[in-house]
Amino acid sequence: MKTCLRVVALLIFFSPSCTLASEPMSYVLAVSWQPSFCELNRAKPECESQTPDRVDARQFSLHGLWPEPRGNFYCGVSEEHIAADKQGDWDKLPTLNLPSGLRARLDAAMPGSQSYLDRHEWIKHGTCHEDPTPEAYFRDSLKLLDELNASPVKKLFEESIGVDLAYIDVIQIVDIAFGDGAGFRIQLLCKKKDEQNLIVEMRIGLAGTVAGQSLEDMIQRSVSMPTECRSGRVDAAGFND
Repeated sequence: MKTCLRVVALLIFFSPSCTLASEPMSYVLAVSWQPSFCELNRAKPECESQTPDRVDARQFSLHGLWPEPRGNFYCGVSEEHIAADKQGDWDKLPTLNLPSGLRARLDAAMPGSQSYLDRHEWIKHGTCHEDPTPEAYFRDSLKLLDELNASPVKKLFEESIGVDLAYIDVIQIVDIAFGDGAGFRIQLLCKKKDEQNLIVEMRIGLAGTVAGQSLEDMIQRSVSMPTECRSGRVDAAGFND
């Protein structure tokens, strides 16, 4: 009798009609501090055209929204397009058909689209998004970026232009903006230029689906991210010769 009960229990547990709770989706939102990026990449068209009054001079710019875990790339992408992407031939990737309003928003928020960064991000990461269409991927990416740029985090960076900013100060303001513990879900990336440490990028750990959730919701569901950059300059637009 006990054996029969165990068999019945196993059949119920493994029945196709029973679903087990799956792990929530996770992402990394990567945002650039464009003046620092351009200080290191002067020849790129988006950097040659950079001006102090352009929007990316004073707020975060979109690098990408990356479905995790790392290696979750190129979902359903042809070998031809994967090869072109890996070789850096982003101009050879398919043109993205986006509504005109979304296209205008993306071009302002992602200056790297002048170098076809948008095509690269879509092919490599967007194809693995929870709603794998270019319109949904960039709409969701911009939603999260807009929330970040409307927060005290953006204000701190803007007020720190031209001076060094400590990682601990970023942690504290992220906690204020997005709740206790949120600061440990961010990672700063710095690079050296003439012995000066420049804050080039910030990466934010997220978990859950983008649809119907705020940036704060997704940060709070995420896990901590390590960072090696403890302090760096928030660069101003324009080249430091």
